[in-house]
Amino acid sequence: MPRFFIEQPPLDGVITVRGSDARHISCSLRMKINDRQTFCHGGYDYLCVITAISEDEVVCEVKEAIPSCSEPNTALTLYQAFPKQDKFEGIVQKTIELGVKRIVPFMSRRCVSRHNQQSFQKKLTRYQRIAEEAAKQSGRGIIPEVSALMTFEEALEDMKKSEIRLICYENGGKRLSETVSPNARSIAVMVGSEGGFERGEFETAVSSGVTPIGLGERILRCETCPVAVTAILMYITGEV
Repeated sequence: MPRFFIEQPPLDGVITVRGSDARHISCSLRMKINDRQTFCHGGYDYLCVITAISEDEVVCEVKEAIPSCSEPNTALTLYQAFPKQDKFEGIVQKTIELGVKRIVPFMSRRCVSRHNQQSFQKKLTRYQRIAEEAAKQSGRGIIPEVSALMTFEEALEDMKKSEIRLICYENGGKRLSETVSPNARSIAVMVGSEGGFERGEFETAVSSGVTPIGLGERILRCETCPVAVTAILMYITGEV
């Protein structure tokens, strides 16, 4: 069943949808009165029945509200050094499908594609739209956030919000299975761009309490690494 996200919880047990979502439900999906529809907000699924429908507006009665079973119990934040070309779009899409809760792009010294907060802001709307589409496709209960662009130092400071803090380092580190507990509730993982991290950046991260991890003897591309580490962390924490 298609899922749609709403901006606020239902009011008096009723959800009213307008705009593109209403047109999609009525015209593309060709749904009718008494058809069932699921809406999501804040990690909850609202199971509804359509009571009125037109091209411009769909009105639904909420029959049940349940916690979204598709939302991971582990809050995983990906800190991704901004890659070149359109690789970041693929990273957003795939890692959200796997269960990432938040994606934080940042600039490291080896980033080929250089941006500041102002130039990045022009792209942010598109990235958030990709996040929403990935959340819908994979049945998520929330739309994960793609944050504003940060510096490397800001990203390190922001990582302190998480219980476990990791950095993927091409020269090796601890195995994820030795570092992350299945009961971990908040994890931050930092991934470099093309060429990884400079030694000074790595040492700064470690001195701030971030644990280096390795993903085997093979060197992964910057767009492969975040997908691989997300999948492994979801497995360790029992989410896949």
